[in-house]
Amino acid sequence: MARPIRVFDGRFGRLQLLETGGDDAPQASPEPQVVVKHDGADAVLAVGGERLALTREGLYFLNPGTTRQVLGDAAAGTTQLLAFQTSIDWLRGRFPAAFGFDKGPFPGVRETITPRIRQLADALAVEVRNDQFLSHDRLEFMLQELMLSIVETYLARRQAGARLWRGSPFADTRIRRALALLRARPNKELSMDQLANRVGLSRSRFYDLFHLSTGRSPRAYLDMLCIESAIAKLASGSAKIAEVSAELGFSAQSNFTRFFQHRVGIPPSEYRRAATKPPADRE
Repeated sequence: MARPIRVFDGRFGRLQLLETGGDDAPQASPEPQVVVKHDGADAVLAVGGERLALTREGLYFLNPGTTRQVLGDAAAGTTQLLAFQTSIDWLRGRFPAAFGFDKGPFPGVRETITPRIRQLADALAVEVRNDQFLSHDRLEFMLQELMLSIVETYLARRQAGARLWRGSPFADTRIRRALALLRARPNKELSMDQLANRVGLSRSRFYDLFHLSTGRSPRAYLDMLCIESAIAKLASGSAKIAEVSAELGFSAQSNFTRFFQHRVGIPPSEYRRAATKPPADRE
């Protein structure tokens, strides 16, 4: 039986970090669901009548009503996975053309996970583990980034682009291009004037369209990406804080520490200790 480690409910739906060892009972979700393995032993994911290897290299999609069952070997150890049951209303508000019909948005069950989505999933798992430091705003931001990456990577290539983005706040290709550039290398030294120029917009028009699309200014969006990147690096346990600070474009480590503490609530050194603590000590 899958054991919920953390459960979060919101406008976005329900996000769960689950741990399972052995076979689970079949479960069906009334809304679309995305599943990704986080840690532990590989297993088998039965989706409907199809059995798939459940590994960190896969990203798994369930349309509404599809049955999900994790089949594992208790002797091999437990498996941790993230299961994101998405609110259809939340999805339709962001991607109405992609998620605006009843038969289900996902054409396939499994896709190879991209480095960007792998980083997001790992950062989400770390964040929900350390939920005393997680803000609802940051959680929803990361889940929106996850779904935006899924739409861009797996759905856009199967549908006509203009049709897929119709009615979405992300319909403007220039803003999606700007988001891709911000994600590629989050860095506090990035010039927003240069970014606006690269996507073919004046500074004022860029700021207006960006806020209209995302609900944030370009600088505020970049700050969220910097925090997400910092959390992913700190949780690995191998990156030095000075290295993370320099990679994110801070002129001094003390500036990065203030930035991180202001937005997360604790210094990066404390967050790293919490994120790398053995699982048995976190509960």
